[in-house]
Amino acid sequence: MQEFSTRKETESMKNIQLIQFVVFFLFIVGCKDKEKIVDPVNTETNVSTFYFIRHAEKDISNPEDADPELNQSGLGRAMHWAEILDKVDLDAIYTTDYQRTYMTAAPVSVKKDLTVQHYDPQTIDLEQFKADNLNKNVLVVGHSNTTPELVNKMIGESKYYEMDTSDNGSLFIVNLVNEVATSQRLHFNCNCPKERE
Repeated sequence: MQEFSTRKETESMKNIQLIQFVVFFLFIVGCKDKEKIVDPVNTETNVSTFYFIRHAEKDISNPEDADPELNQSGLGRAMHWAEILDKVDLDAIYTTDYQRTYMTAAPVSVKKDLTVQHYDPQTIDLEQFKADNLNKNVLVVGHSNTTPELVNKMIGESKYYEMDTSDNGSLFIVNLVNEVATSQRLHFNCNCPKERE
């Protein structure tokens, strides 16, 4: 049991180190792009980093329920996200107004002592959202269709497509350095408890 726990801790540390490396890499790439287009007189550098995830696995036992909670696997994954993002100095957390997205963000929210704010992906004012989160690290929890769509809007290109319904482990990182956007997609497996068929 101790060997399994040690292996799990090592795996979590590798995931955290990977995130830190990617954020650093995106910052460096963003800085190089910035040098090409920013007026040399303006020396202020604004860096905002957004972490986009889809909600964890939801309870599909009642097809009539439009707002289901997370199932056991989903609760395990929500805890896993809190571990992965533990070393990230988050300033804000946003979710859509659904139980499954709020529950996905809850462990991170508790760990970081941050209040979850709601956003509507259909009506969000993207420029205002960027301005409100200038120089911040932000977690955004959405859905299989809204998450890649919002990432595409943030980076100004159609790079990512709707997520597969089984994909609850993708992490999109968008780094904005003086409005120059770079992005990366990572995937994290979770040894979460499985639901019985």
